[in-house]
Formats: sequence, C-alpha cells, structure tokens
Amino acid sequence: MNILLVEDEPTVARLIQKGLSESGHSCEHADNGKDGLSFATSKQYDVIILDRMLPHMDGIEVLNSYRSQGVITPTLILSAKNKVEDKVKGLRAGAEDYLTKPFAFEELLARIEILASRNAPLSNTNLTLGELDLDLINRKVTREGKVIDLQSKEFKLLEYLMHNPGKIVTRTMLLEKVWEYNFDPQTNVIDVHISRLRNKIDKGFDYPMIETIRGAGYMINNR
Repeated sequence: MNILLVEDEPTVARLIQKGLSESGHSCEHADNGKDGLSFATSKQYDVIILDRMLPHMDGIEVLNSYRSQGVITPTLILSAKNKVEDKVKGLRAGAEDYLTKPFAFEELLARIEILASRNAPLSNTNLTLGELDLDLINRKVTREGKVIDLQSKEFKLLEYLMHNPGKIVTRTMLLEKVWEYNFDPQTNVIDVHISRLRNKIDKGFDYPMIETIRGAGYMINNR
C-alpha cells in the first residue's frame, strides 16, 4: 500500500512510518494540515491517516477540503480526541474510520488494510476452492457441479471467506467488510448467516468447508 500520514507529533509519526515500512508498505509524511492537503490532492494513495489537531489547518478542515475536491481516498482519523461527539464529527465529515490515541500499531495496520481492501478492484471473476466455485459476474455458486442458491449477504460472506482461504477471519473483519459496520453492534447477524451458509455449502457433501475457530472467528478450507 501507498499511504499518506498527516501527523504533527514526531514520535507518533516515526512509530507509524517504521511499522508500515516493516510491514512492506510505503508512507509519505506531512507534519501539518496545509502540506497534508497538498499531498492528498496531488498524489494517489491507498489510504490516508489523518490527525485531528494539526498546525495551519485542522484535520477536519483538511478532510472537508479534499473531499470537496473529489478525493475519495479511504481516510482513517487518528486522534487523541476520544469523545463520542468527536468521533461522530470526524465520520460525518467523510472519514471511513476513527481510531483514538494511544493505540496499538497492530490495530492501526489491520484497520488500514481493511480500508484499502474495500477500495481495491477484484482481479478475478471466479473464485475456486476445491470443488467449490463462485462466479462473481453471474453471481452463481456451485459445489461439485451442483448449483447453490445464496441470498445477497450470504454470497458476499462466502466471497470474503474465499478471498481468505485457510486464514482466520474475525467477526470484526466480517462486520466491516460484509456489513460495513465500524463497530460491533452486539448482534448475532454473523452467526445466523454463517449457519445458513453452512447448511447450503456443507450439508449433503462429504466434508464441511466452513470451520468455526473458537474465540477467534471462521475459516474456509478445502479439507
């Protein structure tokens, strides 16, 4: 990923830049709002990490300005302002996510990777795992040649799982990617849809493909 970091605290900026570099990502840094706006409107980025309290221009001003100029780059606000009204203001200004300081770098990385993946185009029109095939163009799912009828959310849920075969997919990841929630609404919607999906994908076949990883999430495997 190519990331723009707009952050005026040198220690925080160094921590983020170092972590992103070690994770294989490139990061450009602006230490004030004016330069941050200039970078955001003149270059292409996968994600923008934006502080709220900045010299020259407040982070909300920067966000409003580049959104008004047609910049749709996914934006995560990173701020010490942790009141609900501060978060709501940032999200309503056009940010896709809001993380408060102090923060764990691992959480920041996970959040920006999710934002970037939402914006990334799908490179394949078919996903295949063993005898399970998902046709993204015709919205058709088959296993061992048998057509499986899925509802819209079930299809999207299976698509996300098949993009991550053999990997644990957490509830948070599913809520953000499939239901587009940036918080946990304490709902059993995932459990209900996973149960329905299992009944359609696994029932009547030799082995189950969707596995529950207790305390962690779900995983789809060929065996």
